[in-house]
Amino acid sequence: MPDNATQAVQPQRAATADFDRPLLLTPSQDLTGFISRLVGRVLLLTITSTTILAVLLIFVFIIQRAWPFVAAGGLAEMFGSRHWRPTAEAPQFGALTMLYGSALVTVGAMLFAVPIGLLAAVFLSDMVSFRIRQLIKPVIEILAAIPSVAYGFFAILVLAPWMQEHLNLSTGANALNASLMLGIMAIPTIISISEDSLFAAGRELREGGYALGSTRAEMLLRVVIPAAHSGILAAIILGIMRAVGETMLVWMASGNATQIPSPWWDLTASIRTLTASIAAEMTEAPEGGIHRQSLFTLGLILLGITFGLNLASEYFLSKAKRALHGGKP
Repeated sequence: MPDNATQAVQPQRAATADFDRPLLLTPSQDLTGFISRLVGRVLLLTITSTTILAVLLIFVFIIQRAWPFVAAGGLAEMFGSRHWRPTAEAPQFGALTMLYGSALVTVGAMLFAVPIGLLAAVFLSDMVSFRIRQLIKPVIEILAAIPSVAYGFFAILVLAPWMQEHLNLSTGANALNASLMLGIMAIPTIISISEDSLFAAGRELREGGYALGSTRAEMLLRVVIPAAHSGILAAIILGIMRAVGETMLVWMASGNATQIPSPWWDLTASIRTLTASIAAEMTEAPEGGIHRQSLFTLGLILLGITFGLNLASEYFLSKAKRALHGGKP
């Protein structure tokens, strides 16, 4: 019996001896562990602080370059006029046409992308097997990795001639062209985040809906989608951010006409966006001139819009996470 007990204890002692860190530390080992933990925390804090500092420096840089124009009352002209003639003898800096152009292509893109993205998310979360979902979802997300200039070339070389030929339009470079391509670019973001939110709603919620006699459509429309609405709203806002901040595609596909379409909802008219104006004119604007200052002011307006949208998306994402964890932060 003693031999058997000794043999039973020996493996445990051998397993205990395999630990690199002893249970009782010497003063030097304790000091070494404290220093390594401190260095790791300082390193991670430095990386995080560097990211935050970089964002703050971007804000400071743009505000500094735009401030002379803003201080001279340029914002009132930008939001009160539709005439953009920065190189004329009497320069005009009305940005209403560009603000409207950005809003028009963004709304058009969301009208195209949101229904498709939400339906695809529902299909992946509730109508196909987990194995097929794991195969389809990465393929959809590949769309987000395609460069925007590639979408721009497709819009100009394929979609624009098709529109002219089949829709009898004077030009294929218009708001409709840009909206369709922006919608395609926003679809992967909407699908990915919406599907994650729908999947996180849980099997219990779905089984409860079925137990009450709901059909699949009723369960999805009245139970799952309302439960995941915060995540879906965050996905839509992130899709809007993708459309608002896009540059190369709208520069190539929108027609770059500083006008408000007549009627105002006409997507077949050529328009110009904030991002396209900055990209097109920044290299031509002299350093320190009022033209360059006005472009930095456009960038400041765009930065404020995207920052506000980002805050809204973070709010809805945090709300969705609290709902997932039973209301706990």
